[in-house]
Amino acid sequence: MSTLTALARAQAFAEGRAQPLATVRHVHLHERPMVLIPYAMAGEANAPLAAMAGTDRDNPVLLVVAQPRNRDHRFRFAADLAELIVEYVGSFTGTTEAVAVDRGRDVRYRFTDAPQLWVPNPGGVDFLRLFGRSTRFRSTEGEYAVPAAVPLLGRWLTFFANSAEVPGSALLLNGVQTLSSHWATGQSSAEDAQLAALMGWLDPPRGSTVFEAAAAAEDPALTPPAGPATDPAFDNHVLAPLLSVADPDVPELTRVLRGQLRPTWDLMWRALDLLRNLPVGSRVAGRWDGDRDAYSAFVQNLEEGGPPQPRRDGAVAAAARLSRLENAATRYAVQRAFDDPLVMAEHRLAGTAFEAVVTLAKADRIDDTGKRPVLRPRIMVVTAEPVRVEAGAALTSPARPSQKAKVISVTALDETKTEVLLELSGGMGRKMVAEPGSVPEVGERLLLTTLSEAYRPGGAFPDPDQTPWTHGGPPVPPSISEP
Repeated sequence: MSTLTALARAQAFAEGRAQPLATVRHVHLHERPMVLIPYAMAGEANAPLAAMAGTDRDNPVLLVVAQPRNRDHRFRFAADLAELIVEYVGSFTGTTEAVAVDRGRDVRYRFTDAPQLWVPNPGGVDFLRLFGRSTRFRSTEGEYAVPAAVPLLGRWLTFFANSAEVPGSALLLNGVQTLSSHWATGQSSAEDAQLAALMGWLDPPRGSTVFEAAAAAEDPALTPPAGPATDPAFDNHVLAPLLSVADPDVPELTRVLRGQLRPTWDLMWRALDLLRNLPVGSRVAGRWDGDRDAYSAFVQNLEEGGPPQPRRDGAVAAAARLSRLENAATRYAVQRAFDDPLVMAEHRLAGTAFEAVVTLAKADRIDDTGKRPVLRPRIMVVTAEPVRVEAGAALTSPARPSQKAKVISVTALDETKTEVLLELSGGMGRKMVAEPGSVPEVGERLLLTTLSEAYRPGGAFPDPDQTPWTHGGPPVPPSISEP
């Protein structure tokens, strides 16, 4: 937990209301998201019990497994869930747009929109990942055949679960983590993991304090768990008697499960309302473009008859994926800071960012010490904030992200002020005269930071058939390794 987050939590407790951790919304929020609330049977590995899903907050669809231990019942549930999800994800393939690539010499096409799934918590994401793994390899022929929609559902769930690991992706989001990244409560992180308790702080019922709302959320009789785990008392006293008979009373089972799931359904839509009220960050749209690229590529893979995602990555694929995730995490952290002064405040506190005023500016300075002269303006800035950068460091400003500012010198003027001399490059046009406004003027207030949105190349990895023996050697063909 960062210093400012800890301060916000303390302030939330003292004032009895949640405190903002962001001034803008850092995730794309779809106009037609699908909310999915899975429930699993206790004591059974990934045995679905029910799911409430849909895009209409007033008319959720409830799917119930009459007997979770029965294989036919589970896959009938999977087929019904596939009908909902596959229809939803396929509804965005109607319109494409051209995207220039290779510096405008070629174009590619992607869909103009993409689906977005919401689950209540990280447990919901884990459920979808496991359920996808248990369904995407199922055969549609033979003795244990399943409907054709079941393996297709598994591939889509795996696609969404994998995307949820990518920082900044908005294809599959969970409520508690998204809310917690935008607001701080006066309770512990463990308590924030319960959606009802978290919403008790963010949107308490009229006439209740946040403490009363959070306390009520701790009572499963008043507020059932958000899943996929169920309440033990509900399991023992209500669910077990209904499932212990050979022929369960499906209408009664549906009634009690609806009562367990509907409160979380309503909380999820209230959470989306809170997020929708925040202004969106300027770099969110760019990340959603990346999500649309991923969705378009996966749809193309399905249409071309590509194989299901592997059970596990090989050494090279795993290393490449880790590299992509690390780059995405770094890029997302930088973009959040550039979009949001509250997030940037953490970096200013750490001394890796500071606000300064331009006191001198020489916009027409030419550096002719190299093979050819280049435009290299210099500016002098003065700041009263801590400066923990040294000569030679590269800084950027969110106002001019394509421009680099090289630190030439750092001089302490007195106990409170520091003077920094900077040399600018990039973002000023291709001529020997800087374009108007591209060089900061005297009196302008700048935010400077070591954070950068500059392109980060991925790691260099061998081809899979060149996997070194230290990492298992080349992968064995599936026909040999798997019966």
